[in-house]
Amino acid sequence: MSDLSSFPITTRWPAQHPDRIQLYSLPTPNGVKVSIMLEETGLPYEPHAIDFGKDDQKTPEFLSLNPNGKIPAIIDPDGPGGKPLGLFESGAILHYLAEKTGQFLPADPARRWQTLEWVHFQMGGIGPMFGQLGFFHKFAGREYEDKRPLQRYVAESKRLLGVLEARLDGRQWIMDGDYTIADIASLGWVRNLIGFYGARELVAFDELKHVPAWLERGLARPAVQRGLEIPKRP
Repeated sequence: MSDLSSFPITTRWPAQHPDRIQLYSLPTPNGVKVSIMLEETGLPYEPHAIDFGKDDQKTPEFLSLNPNGKIPAIIDPDGPGGKPLGLFESGAILHYLAEKTGQFLPADPARRWQTLEWVHFQMGGIGPMFGQLGFFHKFAGREYEDKRPLQRYVAESKRLLGVLEARLDGRQWIMDGDYTIADIASLGWVRNLIGFYGARELVAFDELKHVPAWLERGLARPAVQRGLEIPKRP
């Protein structure tokens, strides 16, 4: 039986199965990256819902695992050297789980680094820019009289979709025929942009050809379908 008692977060969210990866998350575009990856790899895990409505992410217990106060975060009871390892930041977790399992990250060194550059493209571009568009279009920012911020993020989101569109021209997945963590990183964000954020027309999504087909392929994967609903929202 794994001992996770050194992690204060487990006092607030006790592990019923301490031998499994502990996932602290919510089905947001960042959160589902990790739940999808866990479903795709088949690694046993135990999900814990972090309730934003109760500011769970700001509690001392959660901050002890992720000082940045964001989801997702994990504890792997069987980390390097067989010792428990806590991790935060979705991109780092995807990379770690790919290395741990030998899945969804090419073994060839050049293709491996190319995959990681597209993961970072999502982390540094798609996520932050789509998120800002969502704020100014759907949430409190929509009340702002000055529409220049919204226009800025619409334009940048369209540009980023154009980069992805060009990459997917003639490719099934971002890395050609290989479905990788690059796809897993971006699927939830593109889905959220045109769905939850309601920005389909704003970014002229239906004028694209390759991104919509890629999104449809990704969302058809059973592991993706499951991961998009994990953890269950409070």
